[in-house]
Amino acid sequence: MLSGSVGAAVKPVAAQGFARARLLDAAFAEFAQHGLAGARVDRIAEAAQANKGLIYVYYGNKEQLFDTVLTQRVGALFDAVPFTTADLPGFAGALFDHLLASPKLLRLNAWRQLERGDPPTVGIEWGRETIEAISQAQQRGVITTELEPADLLTLMLGMVTSWFRVSSLRNWATEDSGSPQRLQQHRAALTTAVRRLVAP
Repeated sequence: MLSGSVGAAVKPVAAQGFARARLLDAAFAEFAQHGLAGARVDRIAEAAQANKGLIYVYYGNKEQLFDTVLTQRVGALFDAVPFTTADLPGFAGALFDHLLASPKLLRLNAWRQLERGDPPTVGIEWGRETIEAISQAQQRGVITTELEPADLLTLMLGMVTSWFRVSSLRNWATEDSGSPQRLQQHRAALTTAVRRLVAP
């Protein structure tokens, strides 16, 4: 009797988990395409094959859903590409690869910058920990001390995202901008630039 009760209780919990996952995936696609203002809760619910009311039950409103999606996706990025001062060029290359495979994440962040006036909170803890790790590496003499840790991190991330943000960059080379050869060429240039940036 007890095991049957437990089994019955687990099913609704599992169903809720699947519904949340579907809603977050659908919301990610919707927000990346249309931004916060242009996104529609009806479309998110339809794409997730879920009741629209669940969005308000789980997330409160559209703005909170947007923040939840951004937090989830940025957290997944940090998990997928762990930061290490032992190989900053390798970190930059791996981050470039991940963003290349997940272009919606950059679009989602761009919408946030365009549409939200409040200071961003996503990634603050990661940034603090990363800056501290850079500072410690500088003290050990393995990273240049000519740049403040926050500036070094900002410049490195700017290099990583330049391919996606500088629209004409892709057309300045003779190769097709979308070809594997061109992407590898840019990736090699990125890792070389980061190596020179951080060299003591």
